[in-house]
Amino acid sequence: MNFNNTLIHASSLGKLFTEPVKKEDKEAGNLSATAKTHLIEVYIREKYGRKKDIETKQMSKGKLAEDDSLLLLSEYLCEYLEKNEASVSNNFIIGTPDAYLGLTIQEAEVIYDVKSSYDIFTFLANIEGALNKDYYYQLQAYMWLTGAIEGNVAYCLVDLPFEQLESEKQYLIRKIGAISEESQDFKDAWKKKESLFLYNDIPESERILLFNVQKDPTFPEKCQQKVEKARVFLNELENKHIHFNNI
Repeated sequence: MNFNNTLIHASSLGKLFTEPVKKEDKEAGNLSATAKTHLIEVYIREKYGRKKDIETKQMSKGKLAEDDSLLLLSEYLCEYLEKNEASVSNNFIIGTPDAYLGLTIQEAEVIYDVKSSYDIFTFLANIEGALNKDYYYQLQAYMWLTGAIEGNVAYCLVDLPFEQLESEKQYLIRKIGAISEESQDFKDAWKKKESLFLYNDIPESERILLFNVQKDPTFPEKCQQKVEKARVFLNELENKHIHFNNI
């Protein structure tokens, strides 16, 4: 199998841009161990059509609450943001921005990517830190693909989706040994806990954290170099794999 045309997903570019530990590897522009580990997953996905099935409750909320987060962001910005389903690609990368301002995705002016925080604690923890580097490179990729000059990562605090809310209730019932949701013990315990999952009492302006990302004009060249090295690694991995047991 030939990997010379393999496209790297925008959401995983941060792994390719992770610096190697050794100084000589950095100076040579070699891929890091983190990048290689990810590329093994790419190899498995591309060649065998399999990928890891990892689903945490945080990831589940991110998927289930995406529409609610987009609505919250739209109301905050006073701009209607429709969920984008169209993927865009070039000869090196592919991605699907969450939302954009512009006539079409190819003519986007501003890109938005929403991250639905699981709870108020993980949400506010973002205030003190810099933007996650994976998100930074993801936005750079989207801007390269669309021509947009500005990107924004929006951390959103919205209610826990119904499916997960029911799971939390069932977990609490088992934890306290209640008979059902009609049990007074459950009602008392849930009254104390539900504020950890429902946030409509908090002003919208306090449930949005916008991280602005300006377009880096040097990104396309750097990205091309990373993807080319990734393709070389994938082809070498294929050769090693095929001939690993040869004497």
